[in-house]
Amino acid sequence: MESYDIAVIGAGAAGMMCAAVAGQRGRRVVLIDHAARLAEKIRISGGGRCNFTNLHAGPANFLSANPHFCRSALARYTPRDFLALLKSHRVTWHEKHRGQLFCDHSSEAVIDMLKAECDAGAVVWRRPVLVAAVRHTDGSGFSIDTSAGVIAARSLVIATGGLSIPKIGATDFAYRIAKQFGHKLIEMRPALVPLTFSEDRWAPFAALSGVSLPVELGAGPKRAEGVFLEDLLFTHRGLSGPGVLQISSYWSAGEPIRIDLLPGRDPAGELLGAKTTDRRQIGNLLAEWMPARLGHAWLDTNGVSAQARLAELSDKTLRRIGEAFSHWTLTPSGTEGYRKAEVTKGGVDTRELSSATMMSERVAGLYFIGEAVDVTGWLGGYNFQWAWASGVAAGQAAADFA
Repeated sequence: MESYDIAVIGAGAAGMMCAAVAGQRGRRVVLIDHAARLAEKIRISGGGRCNFTNLHAGPANFLSANPHFCRSALARYTPRDFLALLKSHRVTWHEKHRGQLFCDHSSEAVIDMLKAECDAGAVVWRRPVLVAAVRHTDGSGFSIDTSAGVIAARSLVIATGGLSIPKIGATDFAYRIAKQFGHKLIEMRPALVPLTFSEDRWAPFAALSGVSLPVELGAGPKRAEGVFLEDLLFTHRGLSGPGVLQISSYWSAGEPIRIDLLPGRDPAGELLGAKTTDRRQIGNLLAEWMPARLGHAWLDTNGVSAQARLAELSDKTLRRIGEAFSHWTLTPSGTEGYRKAEVTKGGVDTRELSSATMMSERVAGLYFIGEAVDVTGWLGGYNFQWAWASGVAAGQAAADFA
């Protein structure tokens, strides 16, 4: 039987960060993972360049049933701290959009850096290794049955992520362990995910697949509404693009989403104003405001010919068309599911964890970090920042506990 101070299960972003921190504080750490390829979620993120953090990351960019939980960890390990780590490994980066930071070259640079940090802490790697069972004994810590034998550890950190993207190895391991030790779970569902619509509802728009434009989108109850000014992308089955991924975290089944296709404009007023001076066909005018295919489809669904001249249309019709642009409300039938979701919303209830250490309030020496817990960030590097911050918090605390 192998024996360590700390065992970390899950060699992703949070797990590697945690193991490195604990190891560099002088603890004997073993990092266990079932995948043959290391940190696949880091590797594929950001189109292969890893959107590793966001300069503006703060508590307001995260969703949780316990919204103040993330404050402590995020305050103690900031985007600037991670940038300092990158600099020490000579990893270069650039800002792409609204504080989103990416590697100049490949995601592999972040993986190599985290692996080097683990090696600097003499972390022992055990992968690919399957975990069959975990047991806890008061006073002696944890016993982990693996395909490579039994591993004993004083402390145990669960960093196995959520259910998103099962094809790269996502499982419900963290949730099973949480339930085993009496922890409550906040309902899990796909987040940062495209939205889908019933075939009959989407038939008028299916041919618009590939059309994209900047819009304002909103979802969720007014007191907890998510509103984003981002790009919208039409697909064969529904809506995607950054804006839709953002509001998917706020959307609940059966509820509508709200879209302003022409944010910052008054289309009803502009159409009425142009009626007396513009002799063009309405389809040609709308082509100046949005992709022509969308304008034509929109007119079709509103019973107006794209060839109709503005002067031929009644004020009531023009007002109705314009207001529909600004207040498009529709109800998705579902999402593309975990196969396309970037993260899992929900997870281990943080009201049973310490916000300072990530340690369970039920079982001493047991920690949950990263995507496994009920903390979900916006699109744009926020979830990686939570991985780094929660990993550091748990790594420091577990080292002190062990």
